[in-house]
Amino acid sequence: MESDLGASVPKLGFGLMRLPMLGDAVDLPQTMEMADRFLAAGFRYFDTAYGYLNGKSEAAVKTALVERHPREDFLLATKLPVWAGVKTKAAAEQMFYTSLERTGAGYFDYYLLHNLGPGRTEKFEEYAIWDFLAQRRREGLIRHLGFSIHDSAQALDRVLTAHPEAEFVQLQINYADWESPVIQSRRCYETARAHGKPVIVMEPVKGGTLSTLPPRAAAPLKALWPERSLSSWAIRYAASLEGVLTVLSGMSDLAQMDDNLNTMREFQPLGEAEYAALEETMAVLRATPTIPCTGCDYCAKDCPMHVGISDHFRAMNLWKVYGNLPAARRNYEMEIRVGGHAPASACVGCGRCEAVCPQGIPIIEELRGVAAALEG
Repeated sequence: MESDLGASVPKLGFGLMRLPMLGDAVDLPQTMEMADRFLAAGFRYFDTAYGYLNGKSEAAVKTALVERHPREDFLLATKLPVWAGVKTKAAAEQMFYTSLERTGAGYFDYYLLHNLGPGRTEKFEEYAIWDFLAQRRREGLIRHLGFSIHDSAQALDRVLTAHPEAEFVQLQINYADWESPVIQSRRCYETARAHGKPVIVMEPVKGGTLSTLPPRAAAPLKALWPERSLSSWAIRYAASLEGVLTVLSGMSDLAQMDDNLNTMREFQPLGEAEYAALEETMAVLRATPTIPCTGCDYCAKDCPMHVGISDHFRAMNLWKVYGNLPAARRNYEMEIRVGGHAPASACVGCGRCEAVCPQGIPIIEELRGVAAALEG
């Protein structure tokens, strides 16, 4: 049966992963102003995580939100990353209580098992985190329980089949990844919907990549709506999907906040002409030469240095297609940090990867290019 979860949640959520910073500290005055504008515009959903900004994001929630606004005026989500160097079940469970203490929120409206995926999903089972969080839900410390995932549609189906108690799923969805054979946005979305789960959208602007398209790719969008930002197209694309609870935007300054509020304050789903314009944009992006990696990872199995070859190529292709070097570098650094793989510069040129690559990619040469572009 289709869940009515989130029927009253506005379609825009404030992602707190990329808050404005002053050196190593969160810019609290600007963050407070952003939160105030967000709430004043009628939006309520704030999304953080145990590990965002090394805990500074959750601490900022307490200062900018919890201590300044009535608890019933906002919805707070956070996440538990069991795979992040956690060695014991007790340490994994303590993460939940640490988040409660940092935020001072009293309870979480939405709580997520964070970033299920290869090598990570199993950790939640090993430490019985599903059962632990179900108990916290019965105690009233969690209102709604779900998970975020970066994996295939097949893997998502396995999780939802094993855990029908999950009330919602958080997925990476944007128009650039909709038909991606690696990200599988469409297939994952359809899988969640087939299980009757509402979807929270993350990365609708693909880490900022879709906010600065090459001129030829941006031309169809600007021709139709010259005054609208490129980011607005990405946000509205995700929000136009049926069954979407909310779309998270990781806003980093007041200008981004205002742009998103202007886009979503009186939200209208995309129309036929707008979908046609986006298809023209995607045709330009698809025609851009890239490293032809399919993500099969035969190469990674034979790499003695444990280089994250396909992940690094995906980051490099972000730069090749979108021309956004800062976003490509952020993606590259995150893949290394989360995936635990060695950087491209660790390649010793042994050639084992090239011997098994079905696409015949000159991997050693391409990795040198990745290191030169993304590690500089």
